[in-house]
Formats: sequence, structure tokens, C-alpha cells
Amino acid sequence: MPLDPDAVRAGRLPIPVLTGPTAVGKTALSLDAAERMGAEIISADSRQVYRRMTIGTAKPTAAELDRVPHHFIDELDLGDPFSAGAFARAATQRIRAILERGRLPLVVGGSTLYLHALIHGLADIPDVAPAVRRAIEERLRQQGGEALYAELQRHDPDAAATLDPTKTQRLVRALEVLEATGRPLSSFQQRQPASPFRYQVVVLHRERAELYERINRRVLAMLEAGLLDEVRAILAEGVDPRTNALRTIGYREPIRHLRGDIGYGEMVRQIQRNSRRYAKRQLTWFRREPDWRWVPVGDADRVSLFDLQ
Repeated sequence: MPLDPDAVRAGRLPIPVLTGPTAVGKTALSLDAAERMGAEIISADSRQVYRRMTIGTAKPTAAELDRVPHHFIDELDLGDPFSAGAFARAATQRIRAILERGRLPLVVGGSTLYLHALIHGLADIPDVAPAVRRAIEERLRQQGGEALYAELQRHDPDAAATLDPTKTQRLVRALEVLEATGRPLSSFQQRQPASPFRYQVVVLHRERAELYERINRRVLAMLEAGLLDEVRAILAEGVDPRTNALRTIGYREPIRHLRGDIGYGEMVRQIQRNSRRYAKRQLTWFRREPDWRWVPVGDADRVSLFDLQ
């Protein structure tokens, strides 16, 4: 039975969120849930928002998009800047608009930073000039993540404690804020305002071995569906392979293969391995949230996913 948008808007009911690790099966269940609730889906996926990145992001099909209205799918061109902060601001506006139309929002996706920014609120950090980021990215290329991480440890140990030298995008972000504002990123985060809405989060999960097997099979299916042709077409358009959107699992490995750096079999192995590692990091992050409800995928069609009250 559809829920009352007025009750959600007034804060009496929370906004439902469906998340889980990559390849767990969020899409099919989210469509069913959205249809039952009369909801529109807010996609919390940092790559599905980009046009042309379709196969490698497991984007919903045209038929699936026709079933339920979706937001943040195919809305940006490759190279357009987007961040967790930009998503949280835009998603909050979309949620308000959906409620005003008398419908409900259902947030679906596994991008952890996007979910965190939306659910827990976002620090008001001043914009940073692109030249500052480019300079730090060049230092990263020349000096490596370990050197920049050591610098962050000296100047912002609280921010450094939340990441490691392999989290290069977050590392660059912390250093660019420090350089542009003269203040550590953690000082902004400590005073971040609360989110204007309440959220109820369901985490879908499977047995680890089953999840990893699904990941392995999905990578093979993506390649059979034409992932390499998709990447070739993107590069043929002149898109810089260093573009942030392409520095992600399922794209960076094919780019290396097409450049001749690795063979086909090694590319497959790396995509599968990196996807499994990503799923493990997602699960670790989800476990930090004590109020989130975990539901086995096998039980999801037999229980009410959301007990909104």
C-alpha cells in the first residue's frame, strides 16, 4: 500500500533506502518495492549518472527505466564534475519535488560516500578552484599516494585516520580543501548540519561465496554484452582516460587492456578481483551503521523490506 507523502514530508515517516554491495541484486528488488510503494527511484550510484557508461555500471535497462521513474541516471556527460556533496544537495531537492507531487522517493544504490552525505548531512565546504585540484593530482602522479598521505597525516590527522594511501580521490579532496581554505577538512566535517529528512536503510546481503560468484559471472556477462566496445567508443570520442569517471572498476582495466598494458585474461581477472574487493569494502562500511537493517536477498520477497513508522 502506498505510503503518505505528507507524513514523510512532515518528518513523521522516514525515506526508504535500499543498498547493498555490488552485484547483490538491488535493481530487481528496488523496482518491485518502488511499484508497491508508488515511489520514484533516486539512484545513489556515482557512475550511473554518466551517459555512455552503461554496461560497465550495470545501469538499469530501458525496460526497467520505463517501469519506474529514475533520477540521476544518464544525466551528466563524461568529464562533468560530480561529487558526494553535489549529489546530496541535488538529491535533497529531487526528494522535495517528488513529495510535492504526491509521490514517494526510494533511494537505491551502493556508493557509500553518496549515501553518507545524503543521510548524515553534509559539511558546508567552500568551492575549490580546479587549478588547485589539478596541481595536487599532478603531485600524486609524481610522488605517489604514500607521500601525500604522510602530508595529510601531518596537517589533518583526523581526516587521515578515515582513509589510507590507496583512497586517492579522497586524499586529493582533503589536501585541496586544506590548501584552498587553510583549514583541515575535518574541521568542516565536525560542524556539518543535519539532514532535513529521516531515512530507514535496508542492506541486502548474500553469503560471501555466493556474492563473489555473482560478481565473477557478471563481469563475464558485461564483456559478452560489449563492454570493450563501449570503452573503445568512449575513447574514440576523445574522452581523456584520466577523467575521474573512467578511473573506476570496469573501465580502468579495459583501458589498460586496449592500450596493450595487460592481456585479455589478466583484464578479466583484475576486474573480477577489484570488484570483489570493492564489495568487501562496501560491506565493511555498511557494518559501521548500527541502525541499518540487514535482509538476506532470499528473504526479501517474503518479508516487508521497510517497516516505515
